Amino acid sequence: MQALFGLEGKRILVLGGGQGMGEATVRQIAALGAHVAVVDREIERAESVTASVLASGGKAAAFSFDVLDDDALVAGIAEVERDFGPLDGMATVIGMAAWGSLLEIDMATWDLDQSRNLRYFFLAAREVARSMMARKAPGSIVCVSSVDGMRSAPNHGSYGAAKAGLVNLVRTMAAEWSPYGIRANVVAPGPIITPRIPHRGDTEERAMMVNVPMHRRGTVQDIANAITFFLSDLSGYVTGQTLAVDGGSLATSPFFHLADGHAPT
Repeated sequence: MQALFGLEGKRILVLGGGQGMGEATVRQIAALGAHVAVVDREIERAESVTASVLASGGKAAAFSFDVLDDDALVAGIAEVERDFGPLDGMATVIGMAAWGSLLEIDMATWDLDQSRNLRYFFLAAREVARSMMARKAPGSIVCVSSVDGMRSAPNHGSYGAAKAGLVNLVRTMAAEWSPYGIRANVVAPGPIITPRIPHRGDTEERAMMVNVPMHRRGTVQDIANAITFFLSDLSGYVTGQTLAVDGGSLATSPFFHLADGHAPT
């Protein structure tokens, strides 16, 4: 299995690896033999995940820096490469939405959503890519966008615009960096159960997901699986792509009535 994925001994940086999608990604790729640099805003979370990986026989190290501070982000990535080793890949899962209609959003909120969803990823990916190019080393970079970057995002328009920016930015990265052996791809989650939005019970969950073909929310493991695919050799000829992990949300039509999920008689 490890040979199939080709992650054995690869050094992978996971920004936001202390919980949720990031934690699931760390555990998954570590189990496949990757050496993982776990970065979280709260060092205790990074250390907890790292300790769990080490206890399972994997290899990981914990780091903490503020990805929204340009200087701290650049210095943090340099620290990881100095202390942990040169990187073969990076996955980023950090992001958050501010809520409010377009008429209500002030410019400080707009700028914050661009910073914590789009700007930091550009800077981090550029630093990692520069290092790979200097070493003439191939690599894979993966970010987490959202289906709300692929459709309208009512009442969180600044978030949707930033997530859409990731999709376009990664296509440009793929065009410019592929000749150097660096791939860049996007995972776009739909409705996912996360630490911030926990499971609400089967009845409420099904009612919430009535317009989702699979009639349920996904899990952080579903997102980790997609990130792992893009980091691995399984996607060796894939770059500039956006994979929606959304239970079929983007495939629906307002003019089509979804089945109730029970087998036809």
